Amino acid sequence: MFTDQQKIGAMLSAMGLFFGFLGVLLFLDRNLLALGNLLLVSGIVLILGLQKTTKFFAQKKKIKGTILFFFGIIVLLVTRWTFVGMVIEIFGFVNLFGDAFPIVISILRKLPIIGNILNHPIVNRLLQKADSGNELPF
Repeated sequence: MFTDQQKIGAMLSAMGLFFGFLGVLLFLDRNLLALGNLLLVSGIVLILGLQKTTKFFAQKKKIKGTILFFFGIIVLLVTRWTFVGMVIEIFGFVNLFGDAFPIVISILRKLPIIGNILNHPIVNRLLQKADSGNELPF
C-alpha cells in the first residue's frame, strides 16, 4: 500500500495546499503562502522520493515551468512582491502540471455537484476550447 514516508508526504502536501489557500484568502499573506509552498514541495519530495522528484522537475519539456515555479517561490520568500511572486509561481505551476489538467477535469465531471457545473453547456464549451490546446478559453 503506502509507506509511512508517503503518508507523511501526503499530509504535508495537503497542509501546503491548505496554507496556500488560506494565504490567498487572507489577501496574499506572504508568510502563509511561503509556508504553503515549502510544505507542498517537501510533501511532493516525500511522496515521490528525491530521485523521481528530481527527474520530474528536470525534464527537458518542463524546465521552463520548473524555473518559473521555483523563481516565484524565491521572489515570494525574499522580496515583498507577493502578487508578482504568486503570478510567476502560478505560471510555472501551469507549465509544470498542465498535462494533468484534462485528467483532473474528467475526474471532477464525475462528482455530483461539480460535475453538473462542469457539464453545463457554456462551461463545457470553454473547457473543450482549453482542452484543444491551440485556443485560449477566454
